[in-house]
Amino acid sequence: MIPWVSGMHLGPYVLLAPIGAGGMGEVWKARDSRLDRVVAIKKLKGEHSERFKQEARAIAALNHPHICQVYDVGPDYLVLEYIEGQQLPCPLAVEEAVRLAIEIASAIEAAHRRGIIHRDLKPANIMVTNDGSVKLLDFGLAKQLPKAAADVTRTMEGVIKGTVAYMSPEQAEGKSLDERSDVFSFGAVLYEMLAGSRAFGGSTAQVLSAILHDEPPPLEASVSLERIVRRCLAKRPAQRFQDMTEVQNALEQIATKPGEPQPSIAVLPFSLMSANKDDEYFSDGLTEEIINALAHIAGLNVTARTSSFAFRGKEQDIRKIAGTLDVRTILEGSVRRAGNRVRVTAQLIDATNGYHLWSERYDREMADVFAIQDEIAQSIAVMLRLRLSPKPAAVRHHTPSLPAYESFLKGRYFLRKETPESLSRGKEYLEQAVALDPDFALAHAELGSYFAQLAARGHLPARQALPQARAAVHEALKIDPSLPEAHAALGCVAAFLDYDWTEAGRQFRLAMAHDPIPPSVSHFFGFFYLLPLGRIREATEELERALKEDPLNVACRTQLAVCYWTAGRNQEASKQFRQALELDENFWLALLVYCLWNVEEGSIEDALVLAERAYSIALGNPGSIAVLAGVLSRIGDAKRADRLLQELGDGTAYGSPLGFFIFHNIRSEFDKAADWAEKAIEQRDPNILPGTCGPNRKHFLANGRWPALARMLNLPEAAAGQSA
Repeated sequence: MIPWVSGMHLGPYVLLAPIGAGGMGEVWKARDSRLDRVVAIKKLKGEHSERFKQEARAIAALNHPHICQVYDVGPDYLVLEYIEGQQLPCPLAVEEAVRLAIEIASAIEAAHRRGIIHRDLKPANIMVTNDGSVKLLDFGLAKQLPKAAADVTRTMEGVIKGTVAYMSPEQAEGKSLDERSDVFSFGAVLYEMLAGSRAFGGSTAQVLSAILHDEPPPLEASVSLERIVRRCLAKRPAQRFQDMTEVQNALEQIATKPGEPQPSIAVLPFSLMSANKDDEYFSDGLTEEIINALAHIAGLNVTARTSSFAFRGKEQDIRKIAGTLDVRTILEGSVRRAGNRVRVTAQLIDATNGYHLWSERYDREMADVFAIQDEIAQSIAVMLRLRLSPKPAAVRHHTPSLPAYESFLKGRYFLRKETPESLSRGKEYLEQAVALDPDFALAHAELGSYFAQLAARGHLPARQALPQARAAVHEALKIDPSLPEAHAALGCVAAFLDYDWTEAGRQFRLAMAHDPIPPSVSHFFGFFYLLPLGRIREATEELERALKEDPLNVACRTQLAVCYWTAGRNQEASKQFRQALELDENFWLALLVYCLWNVEEGSIEDALVLAERAYSIALGNPGSIAVLAGVLSRIGDAKRADRLLQELGDGTAYGSPLGFFIFHNIRSEFDKAADWAEKAIEQRDPNILPGTCGPNRKHFLANGRWPALARMLNLPEAAAGQSA
């Protein structure tokens, strides 16, 4: 093969200067003498001639502003668009990185739409032109789908050398590839754009091992942006974005321009105007369904149900409510039911001035209730000027029968009251809903919540309650495999009942792959999975994200305080405890945990006040008994403390070991506390996970009991050796 030199003619092309080289050949700047334009010419090495033809076909099939164009083909060269600019620089400012990432994603999506995957995405194959736009280069490894996986293996020599850091796990293992392999590589590129360093570093062997087994270091980026990157970099293709369109949409949602706040809304509980107040379950259910429908609208921030329902029955200025919930619009309404007919009125209000933006009345037969919900959500979306498809954004895979739906609403209504009597009634209604409509996935999932609540509230031993919860949730997933709340519930059951962190992680990743991610999923993912694993920073961020969407969720705020306390951020923890009790002064869990915080801070008098109140509210709860007994013991009232401890019995009843664990922790008797922790672990008490893996972990590390506890909890080696 004759070497190329400056001034050499290749047909009508005159070589000017070399501009690059790679494993498959060299690239020259040249001039097309016919059109008097500068072009780039890629010369292929002989052994890569087949790859060369493949690239020519791949690029020729594409016509996209962010893909380098092919002009001509010669016997051993390819004539391409000449691009003036620079290789993609890393790192970039977040706004610039997101802007360019959207352009890169659109180019990859265009290739995928034509059945072409790139397989060699990396910063060196991405140019930023002088006018600031992106051009995607080098389709030398592109392949048309479908094609044998063995073809990937043959590309491993030479061509992929030096680009191993951007391979997907399936590409590194020589498996069959699809578009999701490019999604992974794109995630590695985006990580480098933000961090300035590769997601997977080290020698080739270390990089391959990390791609297959490890997570990249945390990014200094917003939670939403880091979540996009990590979802792209999921090890299993099923857990990633399923195509580049999803990636592009996710990036566009966070690319809000300065001065253009995202639309936001809170849906207040629709007031019941009927004479029969027992119909409140219906108005509540209608409100929740509208919240769920709106939550599927891209670019619209929707306040979660817990925070919205905190304003039920409270006469407050709309602007104050909006300020508390940090939203720009409020939806309120009323429901009047008479026989088989229902009248729903809805008003959309601009919270900045209190003026009505839109109002409507719906008179329907009860059989049309689902259409009403979608119709209201669609009308609001149009008013907010969101770009929607002609159909409502919420997709209902199964429309339950009306009697089943009514039973479901009643069941959910009673479960949330959380008294023994209401739990029993809630179960009856949910079983009725399932009997009336066996394909009603939400009813099965809610029945799983009932059994989980029995274990958490001490009404039924976890070894009896949690398998029933799991069975009910599995029924829901048979019907609707995408329910994020159901996957999160299975993640919790795997953690609580089996201490199976691999399965818990798998279920939570499936739950977190949903878009949008329900705040309850982020809440459980952070507190019941990331916290026990010692991933405190990530756990805190997940709860912060959940609380941002659901700011009046008192349980989430209390557990965020526990995360801060575990991380040693005590003043932030105290602030969250106080805010939780300002929202609900009778929330016994916040009273109990804030009491423990005060004990550790040495504020025994304050702790006693909190302990007395928790005990008076949560009568018979082992935790509230133990907290008060422990504080009384600390102040010298041994007689009353002993009487209280008698309520816990000999420690064999379900929940009692947790009580003794708390009691000895308050007394700083950490060896005895660890003994009781082992008994609570054997009982599979869900509350022992934050009890041992939260703020107390430092005490068990100090006295040497942590490794044994970690083994009982089956924690991975990395988590078992961590300090808080």
